Amino acid sequence: MTTSNSFLRFSKLNSITLSLIAASSFATVANEANETQTAKKDIEAITVTATKRSQVIYEVPIAMSAFSGDKLAEQGISEITDVGKFVPNLNITGFSAGHNSSANPFIRGIGLQDHLITTDPGVSVYVDGVYLGRQVGQNWNLANIERIEVLRGPQGTLYGRNSIGGAINIITKQANSESVTKLSAEVGTRERVKGDVFINRGLTDNLAFNFNAGYNQRGGLGEFINLPEAKYDVGENREFHGRVSVKYDATDDLSFVVTADANDAEGGLRPYTTLIDEMPNGAYYTGMRFGSPTPTGPLRNSDVAADPYDNATGSIEVTEVTNKANGVSLTTNYDISNDLGAKFILSKRSSEYKAGLDDDSTIYALDHYPERGEADQTSVELQLNGYLGQFDFVSGLYWFEEEGSNRQGADSRFNGGANLLELDQTTTSKAVFVNVGYDMTDDLRVSGGLRYTQDEKEATANVGIGPTYAEDDWSQVSYDLSANYTLENGLNVYGSIQSGYQGGQFPARPYCLFGDASCFVATDNITAVNYEVGLKGQVTSNFSMSVALFNTNYDDLPYQVSTTSEGGFDTRNLVVSQTSRGIEWEGTAYITDNFSVHTSLGYMDVDVDEQDGVKPVAPLTPDLTASISPSYEFALSDGSIINTRIDYSYRSDMYGEPSSDPNRLTEVEARSLVNFTVGYSPANANWRVDLYGRNIFDERYDDARLNTGDYVLVIKSNDASEFGVRYSMTF
Repeated sequence: MTTSNSFLRFSKLNSITLSLIAASSFATVANEANETQTAKKDIEAITVTATKRSQVIYEVPIAMSAFSGDKLAEQGISEITDVGKFVPNLNITGFSAGHNSSANPFIRGIGLQDHLITTDPGVSVYVDGVYLGRQVGQNWNLANIERIEVLRGPQGTLYGRNSIGGAINIITKQANSESVTKLSAEVGTRERVKGDVFINRGLTDNLAFNFNAGYNQRGGLGEFINLPEAKYDVGENREFHGRVSVKYDATDDLSFVVTADANDAEGGLRPYTTLIDEMPNGAYYTGMRFGSPTPTGPLRNSDVAADPYDNATGSIEVTEVTNKANGVSLTTNYDISNDLGAKFILSKRSSEYKAGLDDDSTIYALDHYPERGEADQTSVELQLNGYLGQFDFVSGLYWFEEEGSNRQGADSRFNGGANLLELDQTTTSKAVFVNVGYDMTDDLRVSGGLRYTQDEKEATANVGIGPTYAEDDWSQVSYDLSANYTLENGLNVYGSIQSGYQGGQFPARPYCLFGDASCFVATDNITAVNYEVGLKGQVTSNFSMSVALFNTNYDDLPYQVSTTSEGGFDTRNLVVSQTSRGIEWEGTAYITDNFSVHTSLGYMDVDVDEQDGVKPVAPLTPDLTASISPSYEFALSDGSIINTRIDYSYRSDMYGEPSSDPNRLTEVEARSLVNFTVGYSPANANWRVDLYGRNIFDERYDDARLNTGDYVLVIKSNDASEFGVRYSMTF
């Protein structure tokens, strides 16, 4: 897409999207026009730890969004994919291997289309400072959450490898001496049944714990029409999750927090369909790939399910998906002195899944790939933080190791015959980092940081012709330099240069080994440099906003490109240079004491260098993202409160692969989603009830599209309209 076409699209936005900035601007006019509204509440200035320091969000020289856990609960947001609908230039999809519990975040044109152990995401996700290495099963349940921070742009200095697009920080509620019990229950259409319990208690003056557990189920969107014995419907989900955290204050200066969590989920394959007639030269349509005589003859669209949310597979092995994950961590904080502190984080996590796809989507046993995967990771981080005179600093050592594997075989088929894919990889990463800040004046602060990272990977691939072993290593110095200045009106203007780094990646499905025994090699390390300026803060006590302009250059960035080859479903790395530039806006306004509006808007132009005369595009990257969320609070005469809220989010057209060629049929159409909540809180009561509607207009949309040359896979979103009631109680 050319820049001129991008701006043309921008100019043709519908009136709802254009109203985002206008709604927030109206708040300023209303404030100036009505001096009597001085009793309005101040907008909450959330304290964040994006720079591994506690800072008010307006003072952080980073483009970021923050959501408090209580506000998320009021909106009924319980999955990280839903958060992605309200952050500018963020798109979160879930489609890995047909799984229903994966989360694939893309920030400013950077993410990951795949999930296999030889690939790494470009957006890192952290829970209480612990990096989550895998995406399948990463759709973290958002119960017991203090807040979520979404950091946009490379975060290589403080967050290290795999954060070249940004980072998502999930911070859970820490145990304390307060006695709190929270219960919530939800029932709705699509067989929704959900329940959560949260308990926090102080056991002694020095010992406290909290605990949460929950169950969540949702019915499917279709049936396996040729397999009535399938355990689950298409898109059906069942999940148990739990977490316990214990905090012990050994002294006034020394504390320990031990946390353990687990989830266990299973359900039906994500909805998807296969386009065959649209590829008249493809192997499915011609039947040429199946040998002579062919086992089925040529296929047509009529051989797949007529309803794309049904599935016509005849392979029971791919109908059920599962994932399990568990982890334990120890966090130690020690105040060495009034000006110096140390923090130690030790974590071990494990995950496993079963998933897969039947690519032909028919009753015939042609191309289906049941898949199993597992990963074990251990991480250690030691920080030394504090003040040296007028300087404050964050420094540390980091070590990470991951061992993982993926398996296809035995019950897999390619071209009607046996299929094998065995991947194993061990990754070791070491880093040292420091970030220093200095208040040059009361209004001017400068900060800078360095991080040195070493990565090593050892990988083995077997596609049926014997194991192939490869190893590689990379190292990189990442840096950032930032300055922020507080204006007389209290707004904060900042400028920053940030760099990011990601180690190289081996091919995900190296069936190229059938023709080239040396093709199983890793790419070079990825580097990113981001230039950004922004303005953020409270314009008045009733209106806050942030705006950022950015330009990010990426070198040696791999896109995953998949085709069918002689040996199997081949996925290789297309290495490109990419530039992402754009603007981001967020604003919250209190129009009156009872009426508030939150808005977000992101526009981005992504330019990718030509490859052999073809100009790729960034996959799964909309050039326009927007949301608007008005809410109104009614106070009844008896003191009861009725809260109403509407959430509208928009993602423009994008492409499911690194090509904008319309003949490849991989354009993912724009989508507009609307949710609502109507809540009732009685006076002097400890409970609340909400009526909710999610995707109320039942917008059905694609999560991804993939053209293999023989057929087009269309991965459907598991999102659909849902209406229900939610009850919550705190005591």
